[in-house]
Amino acid sequence: MGEPLLQVEQVEVFYEQAILALRGVSLNVQQGQVVALLGANGAGKSTLLKAISNLVRAERGEVVSGRILYRGAPITRVDPSRLVAEGLAQVLEGRHCFAQLTVQENLLTGAFVTRPTRAVLKTRLARIYEYFPRLALLRDRKAGYTSGGEQQMLAIGRALMAEPALLLLDEPSMGLAPQVVEEIFQTLARLNCEQGLSLLVAEQNISVALHYASFAYVLENGAVVASGAAQVLAGRKDIQRFYLGAA
Repeated sequence: MGEPLLQVEQVEVFYEQAILALRGVSLNVQQGQVVALLGANGAGKSTLLKAISNLVRAERGEVVSGRILYRGAPITRVDPSRLVAEGLAQVLEGRHCFAQLTVQENLLTGAFVTRPTRAVLKTRLARIYEYFPRLALLRDRKAGYTSGGEQQMLAIGRALMAEPALLLLDEPSMGLAPQVVEEIFQTLARLNCEQGLSLLVAEQNISVALHYASFAYVLENGAVVASGAAQVLAGRKDIQRFYLGAA
């Protein structure tokens, strides 16, 4: 399959030099692959995504050992804005839209790091509105007056404005109705198929994550306790019952 787009090798993360949050975590994401990162709340999913995008240091965390490679190059010390410019973007848990800006203004903020021309901006906006038609209808509304599902679409669209090759998503289904979750994941699947977008998705909703992913890793207490083809993991009752808290 060639060299992975993302390689995480035996990574350990400490918070405030005292709390061990990740213990020897390794995973790969191939170009064009959808990978699910599964586990209960507190398993280390968010920490891993923030370590990859180098946002963990903003929370007094640090990668103390191991390597993270993007397109074959180490990125542990690379500035997060540079990572976005190089094609690695993250949608944080909780969406974090700018409430007083309109939907379109929020989208535009996602593109500035790549310094696009006005024509390129227009093209990118049109593409986002094609994939998320609901945002097109709300383009002039302030983000704070949109629903949770619309804000999740907006957060994803804002990240896509930088035209990433790899998108990290932290709990995109959290707090959303099942119908909205399905709509969002169907759009992500289209982006993967039509644009070749690679995805690493941290999720507690195991059914939807394993349905759309091709490969998955299960985290527990900061360590990978299982990995394999999504279809195989979906059939393992021990994974669902003991690690993920499913019925």
